[in-house]
Amino acid sequence: MSLPESTTVLIVGAGPAGLTAALSLAHHMCRDFVIVDAVVEGQKTSRAIMMHAATVEALASIDVADGLVSRAIKGKGIRVTTRSSKIIEASFAPLKGHTVHPYALLSPQNVTEQVLGQKLQSLGVQVQRSHKVVGMKQNEKDPRITDVSFEDGQVIRARYIIGADGARSTIRSIAGIGFSDPDGPKLASDPIAQMVSADLTFDREPVGVQTIEGDFSVIVSPNGFFFLTPFGTRFNAELTQDGKPVTKPIFRIGCAVPPRNGEPPHAPPREYIQNLIDAYGPVCMSSDPSINPRPVKVDQLLWSTRFRTHAGIADRTFTRLGAAIFLVGDAAHIHSPAGGQGMNLAIRDAIFLGEAITKHIKAS
Repeated sequence: MSLPESTTVLIVGAGPAGLTAALSLAHHMCRDFVIVDAVVEGQKTSRAIMMHAATVEALASIDVADGLVSRAIKGKGIRVTTRSSKIIEASFAPLKGHTVHPYALLSPQNVTEQVLGQKLQSLGVQVQRSHKVVGMKQNEKDPRITDVSFEDGQVIRARYIIGADGARSTIRSIAGIGFSDPDGPKLASDPIAQMVSADLTFDREPVGVQTIEGDFSVIVSPNGFFFLTPFGTRFNAELTQDGKPVTKPIFRIGCAVPPRNGEPPHAPPREYIQNLIDAYGPVCMSSDPSINPRPVKVDQLLWSTRFRTHAGIADRTFTRLGAAIFLVGDAAHIHSPAGGQGMNLAIRDAIFLGEAITKHIKAS
């Protein structure tokens, strides 16, 4: 699809940050914007799953929260356990006196993006896909404008550019903005320096304190950390990857892999995931009959990934190259996955920036 020759605001990246930036602009009555993404289609896997109450409130301020609230699981609390017993439990119920959203929303990232994208479409805005940015330069005729060039040869002139294109941001790189983690060397030997995440089902449903839908569990042991979120059957259709129907409850697991165990394989297979569960997960999910009287095994492995835990921040989140260039989300800062910091901050960045840009447009 051909891109327009010019726009007031160009958003690069159509993940949660970019989609939210577009929705914030539209809510504040800025409609002259274009949102592009380099990939053919949006996220298909669950990845980031937790949205804090304050983030839901922020989304409500731009009339976007209702669709997510209706689709997501309302998380009731966080539980910390050993492999077999409870240590501490923190309920979100006390938030009732402070917010109309006294819960954490649990929703796979692909569902979140789907809801945000559908809202954007309802406003008459379509994400322009398969458009990869390869260059930016100041416009020769107007010093307030940047010419943004794409891999297919098209060029858009823009007055504002929002880089929402992730941790390996092209916008950040072309703009010459540095990005570093001052504590990076310290993380190499950290117990959660490398992790594995997966969405899966079991041959029969495990029964235990950690398997209640709507709770987020952290399982700690002398050997490591294990994270668990039961999705039930809420997202079975959205998390199917190979076309095979999924009828059993889906669980999201995350496991820190100690550096002494070596690097996890790319897209860890079912056997590797099973071994992690048996070594670090709750006993009720173990396949070992010597510790679990009701042993269970991983049935369908719907998705798995490995990643290293990084933290980093851009040297600055605003610069000029003719146009005003802003960074939001992972393009501006990356974090440990603990607590869903990355997506929550990305969404809050985008909501604030949409309003700020609109005010600047009106003032100038």
